[in-house]
Amino acid sequence: MRLIRVFVPDEDREAVRTALSEMEIEFLFSEADGRRDGSVAEIPVPAGAADTVLEHLYDAGLNEETYTVVTDVDRASVPNAEEITDRYVEGPKGQRGASHAEIRERAADLTPDTATYLAFAVASAIVAVGGLLLDSAIVIVGAMVIAPFAGSTLSASAGAVISDREMVVDSATSQVTGLVVAYVGAVVMSVFLQQTGFVQPTLSVGRVGQVGAFATPNLLTLVIAIAAGFAGALALATDLPVSLAGVAVAAAIVPAAAAAGIGTAWGEPLIVAGGAVLLLMNIVFINLTAYLTLIALGYRSSVIRNVRENATVSLRTGAYAVIVLLFLIVVAVTALGTYQHLVFEQQVNDEVQNVLDDPEYNSLELAGVQTEYNDASVFSDEVSVTVTVGRSSGLEHEGLAADLRTEIDAQTSRSVHVDVRFVDYQRAVAAGDAADGRSAWWHVDEWLPRVTSPLSAQPMPQAVTLPTDLVEERADSA
Repeated sequence: MRLIRVFVPDEDREAVRTALSEMEIEFLFSEADGRRDGSVAEIPVPAGAADTVLEHLYDAGLNEETYTVVTDVDRASVPNAEEITDRYVEGPKGQRGASHAEIRERAADLTPDTATYLAFAVASAIVAVGGLLLDSAIVIVGAMVIAPFAGSTLSASAGAVISDREMVVDSATSQVTGLVVAYVGAVVMSVFLQQTGFVQPTLSVGRVGQVGAFATPNLLTLVIAIAAGFAGALALATDLPVSLAGVAVAAAIVPAAAAAGIGTAWGEPLIVAGGAVLLLMNIVFINLTAYLTLIALGYRSSVIRNVRENATVSLRTGAYAVIVLLFLIVVAVTALGTYQHLVFEQQVNDEVQNVLDDPEYNSLELAGVQTEYNDASVFSDEVSVTVTVGRSSGLEHEGLAADLRTEIDAQTSRSVHVDVRFVDYQRAVAAGDAADGRSAWWHVDEWLPRVTSPLSAQPMPQAVTLPTDLVEERADSA
């Protein structure tokens, strides 16, 4: 509940009384302190109805500049509270959720003032660059915590739902400005680290695990963006803390912007393209998912009807049309680039598995497949694929890289550069598991005949983990 305390001059008292009575809202007048002729009206209303009630009072003649205070109420006894809520509170009809006014207020509270917003955008990008180059997930999480993008990102969806065009435009402007500033900050930080020698200029940044992870769109990053948009909208419409969902939103934005900045500083156009597409993909799906989530929660937007009824030819309308057109272009380009790369990635995974299914490679264990962003030959005619396999035998498997390259080339019709990384290991089985050829948990084999040998009486050695030896084999495109 909310309590509205508003000063009502004597000449407006009857009009205010009539307006409140027509709205069937409970109220109480108390005399002012005597310095002014009038009284103070105390009006308890449901959360989300305060703005609507005040608008009715202003329409009745009350001065908008009069003394007005709206406070939270822990407990109030109002006979017709449910009827007033159904009549004057805009929100998810028949479902639990915040009113339009509360959503607007929460989204506004998430976005700091412009100077603070830009400062935090730069700071989060700088921390993210350090985390990516250090290959440290903990540092990257720190960048997500200080990122300010939750409010600017969720405000667009909230504005679209509550038909607040100004909020939508402000959100779009804030998103573009913040991302550009974050990208520039990432580039400046990367160049500084490179030129001062803190990071070697010859470093192959594409080989750094965290940089590669956030410079290539894939299905998992798409799922993260969708989950972040859902969590943000759910927190915005309920009593959940929105700041926690803001970390999820930042997880889909900040590292990708930092990866694009690192790629720019190191002159790696594929990393820049992959990071940019990943960033745009996340932005698009966060906004779209948040909007659809609010609709699913019961909110109904009248933005299309308002545009149809109030559309006029003006400079402002033209600006809105340009923004919508640019957004649609970004959505189309991002969707095309993401779909193309996801298809390429799936084809590579299928062909790698087909090659490793060959009896020649039965002793190998697939540990991972990393594909460089497939930019449709915009920056390069060649795509890099790194396959990591584990082996416990001494076989060299010299033809594996060439076999993989041949199969992937044929399936994707792309010139592919294949690197194969071998992880050598030795395995010592635990005592009692396979010392005598029996399973520790399969008790049926106890009746099987046992084969003894002179070595069977010797104690079994404990399992030893040897240092990992990385051996890399490369197959270049023909």
